[in-house]
Order: sequence, then structure tokens, then C-alpha cells
Amino acid sequence: MPAMPRLALLASPTDRAQEAEAALIASHEWVPLEDAEIVVVLGGDGFMLQTLHHMLDTGRVIPAYGLNLGTVGFLMNRHKATRPIAERVAKARGVAVAPLWMEAVTQTGERYSSWAINEVSLLRETRQTAKLEVSVNGKVRMPELSCDGVLVATPAGSTAYNLSANGPILPLGSAMLALTPISPFRPRRWRGAILPESCEILFRSLEAAKRPVSVVADQKEVRDISEVRVSAARDHRLTLLFDKGKSLDERIFAEQFLV
Repeated sequence: MPAMPRLALLASPTDRAQEAEAALIASHEWVPLEDAEIVVVLGGDGFMLQTLHHMLDTGRVIPAYGLNLGTVGFLMNRHKATRPIAERVAKARGVAVAPLWMEAVTQTGERYSSWAINEVSLLRETRQTAKLEVSVNGKVRMPELSCDGVLVATPAGSTAYNLSANGPILPLGSAMLALTPISPFRPRRWRGAILPESCEILFRSLEAAKRPVSVVADQKEVRDISEVRVSAARDHRLTLLFDKGKSLDERIFAEQFLV
């Protein structure tokens, strides 16, 4: 019988997550995150994203098994105490998720970079619409997009902000990205595009001083941008663990039949 992987336990600061952590601590022999092979995450989708970002930033990425003690919990498993946590983790199935890599340049020339697991979104900062030039793989595909914003979503993030902006739901494993406008004004009928994840997308802010634009990579915001480059980091795939029959791809599939 194979040895049980070393598990670390992380909990969000909410009361529910802290109570669940206290109950779980005595049920298993936990190790620090730096010594673990799998991390058990207690909280909601936001805390799971925070944990995944931390692993990407530190360069040590291990599979993550989430227990939902937040609200939506799309990236999490149901919290229940009917089976020992070690047994649930051992039987869980992994789903690989490729994050996005965002590089932004501000109007003053400052450079910022960040990971995004759900989406990278560009948003107008004032009452005036943003004007953006959109290039894919070095070729200008849209010389001028007037809009409230635009986003690039991964399959894992396609059911989040992207879906609210009427973007397409992308199945996991599709190796595609959703390029979705937010309240487009011109061209008014453009509804976005589905691109291979091998593409590099470049946004340039037109009339940047008059129409300032910010960029948000999951939870990190950079304001007054001049240009933003987005690509899929296929060599930095993350692994999310789900209980049998409750996988992320099944949830994404089911979302397409909700009314």
C-alpha cells in the first residue's frame, strides 16, 4: 500500500474556516507547507486563488484540495465530516489548470507582472469609455475597441467574470482562451473570440491620458496602463484535486445547462 502523501493545512481567517481548521488539526498529522506534497485549503474560491498565487510566486507548486467554507466554492469540494480527510484526499482526482502570465507597462514606463488563474481584465477608470488596440501574435486584429473593458479568461475562469460578461464557457482541456469585451460600444456587435492558449495577446491603451485604463490579474490591480501583454503559462500548470464525480470539468459542463 503506497504511503500517504504529506499534507499541509491552510485556512482563511473567516470564523467558519477557523472552526473547521480547529476540528481537523487533531484528525491528521500535518506538516508545514514547505514540506508538504499536497495542501488542504479551507475557505472560499478567493482564498484558494490566494494560495495558488502564493505557490506560483514562491516557485513551489503542489496539488491543492479545497474544502468550501466560503460562498460559491467553484474551485472547492463540499465540506463534510463523514470521511477522514486523508481518505478523501487519497481518492481525489486531479485537474490541471494553466494560469495566465500578465505583463503591464504604465503610462510612466513602470513595469508590473503577475499570474492570473481566472482572468486578466482591462477596465476603464473614469466615466469615459476605454479605447484599446487588440493584437494577437503580433498582428493587430482590432485597431480600435471602444468599451468598458475587455478580459482574457482561462477555462477554469470562464464561468466567473467572463460568463457574467456574456463570454463563452470553455471546457477544461480545450487549450483555449476566451477574449471577451465588457459592454462594447464600437464595434457594437463584436462578442469576442476564442483563441488557442498558445496565443499571445497585446492590448494598447489609446488616448491613455484622457481615457485611463487599469488592469486586474485575478486580485492584483495596476492603474494607468499603457499596454498589457497576456499569455498562457503552459509550463506552470497547477493541479486542483476534486472528489470523484465532482470534478471541475463536470461543474463547467453543468454550468452550460443552467437557466
